[in-house]
Amino acid sequence: MATPTSALPAAARNMLLSSRLYLRKDVRLAPFLYPLQRQQVRCATNNPQAKGKKDKGKTKKKDKPRDFYQHDLSLIDRYALCDAMRYIRAFEVGRDRESSKYEVHIRLKSKRDGPVIRNMVRFPHAVQTESRICVIAPSGSKHAKDALAAGASLVGEQEVFDAVKAGNIDFERCICHTDSLDAMNKAGMGRFLGPRGLMPNVKTGTVVDDVGIRVQMLRGGTVYRERDAVIRMPIGQLGFSPDQLRDNLRATIEQIKKDATQLSDRITKEIYEVVLSSTHGPGFSLNGEFTSENSTQGQFLTGL
Repeated sequence: MATPTSALPAAARNMLLSSRLYLRKDVRLAPFLYPLQRQQVRCATNNPQAKGKKDKGKTKKKDKPRDFYQHDLSLIDRYALCDAMRYIRAFEVGRDRESSKYEVHIRLKSKRDGPVIRNMVRFPHAVQTESRICVIAPSGSKHAKDALAAGASLVGEQEVFDAVKAGNIDFERCICHTDSLDAMNKAGMGRFLGPRGLMPNVKTGTVVDDVGIRVQMLRGGTVYRERDAVIRMPIGQLGFSPDQLRDNLRATIEQIKKDATQLSDRITKEIYEVVLSSTHGPGFSLNGEFTSENSTQGQFLTGL
């Protein structure tokens, strides 16, 4: 049997009345009960299920900007070519000149969608001294003989397929004659050469008719491709003089400008920044100058 409210002590009766008044919406609470009210309101609005239903229709996926982000070049240090070479040589002290090379990173102003630049540049001063090239062409044909005369290390069809499937991929480049394209696809070379970036492709200019001429170009040139609005490639050996590196850099920039001009009807591309680095060294943004007032004389940057 419930105890009547009048029979309770005064303190208990007041507490009970306060709790009953708290349950009513139209009763003004005492100041010491305000924290309890705020806590209940906060718990009600933080209900995970209610919050998910409330925000479900309002959540929108943020679209990425169409243009790639470009940092402000006025906020970074930029260097002349000879100065950048001097700092890079300091980072590469004791490295093997065959395994360490100068590299260039060309950043483009470009949009995220649309075609990318891919081509090959032939340097005035060769970077790859011993580039082993494989040519897929009918054995004994004139094209196979031209490839061998041009310096290809492995030439043929079935013998190439057997060597690749056996894991003997001891070449850095692979090109295919147009007559052997179907045979290469039927042999499933994409599973073996694709992950290594060696699969011949029409877009990259490695499926051609004149394989002999292409081999000569590849032995003195470098294939490049734009990735995320940046073109990266080796541009010289560590023993290059500043003049040699400048000639290779100039040929690279001129070729990329031509590539961008050919795509001007579909997308706008232009060079925004040129960064010189090395295999193990950091990158230095170039300011377009060959020397500065504090540049080291060229003979001290030549050789190792």
